[in-house]
Amino acid sequence: MINLTGKVAIVTGAARGLGQGIANKLASLGAHVVITDMNNDGAESTVAGIMEQGGSAESYICNVANKEEANTLINQTVEKHGKLDILVNNAGINRDSMLHKMDHEQWDAVIGVNLTGVFNTMQPASGIMREQAAGRIINISSASWLGNVGQANYAAAKAGVVGITKTAARELGKKNVTVNAICPGFIDTDMTRGVPEKVWDLMVSKIPAGRAGKPEDVANCIAFLASEQASYINGEVINVGGGMVL
Repeated sequence: MINLTGKVAIVTGAARGLGQGIANKLASLGAHVVITDMNNDGAESTVAGIMEQGGSAESYICNVANKEEANTLINQTVEKHGKLDILVNNAGINRDSMLHKMDHEQWDAVIGVNLTGVFNTMQPASGIMREQAAGRIINISSASWLGNVGQANYAAAKAGVVGITKTAARELGKKNVTVNAICPGFIDTDMTRGVPEKVWDLMVSKIPAGRAGKPEDVANCIAFLASEQASYINGEVINVGGGMVL
């Protein structure tokens, strides 16, 4: 059984959707979870939900695309709690457009949050975890890292997440720190619920499991990777998509 009692975790982009599901799962297993997001009300709502279930959490407003804010998030968490055991880089945005129509603002915004934001938290966290000689970093990539129409910016960022994950895994492996990436498939969140019904049905039809995933499906995998049972899993890219990438 997975037990994260006494662990300190940061989950970025946890005000709603996938991040909220991840935070709820880690808290249910005993971790103290620092909920970070730009959405203050949403972050506090996630914290309140965890507290109501008897868990432990706090909110922290942070724009991970801003290096100083991300650095302060990591350092203040360690100053307050004395350590950082788990970092889940989930924060992400999309600004979809066909490549020939995409402007630099759309490109920069997605790369800034989805890729640079991962670097901004991983860099200070990796130094802390090296000193601790312990830690788990789990980055949320996407099945779209293999390429997806209308998502040149998003796919590039998520492919970059795979690259930084594998590099960090090589660098930190001897320090008892594992770094892995999760590639969610079509997950039922606020973001995907915004697509037209025909698109929803088309996406689900491509999934052998016959349904869209739930945030809990991804959260269960992350909980395992964050645990001691996964100490020998490092540098992996794990698809959680009901077989969609097949």
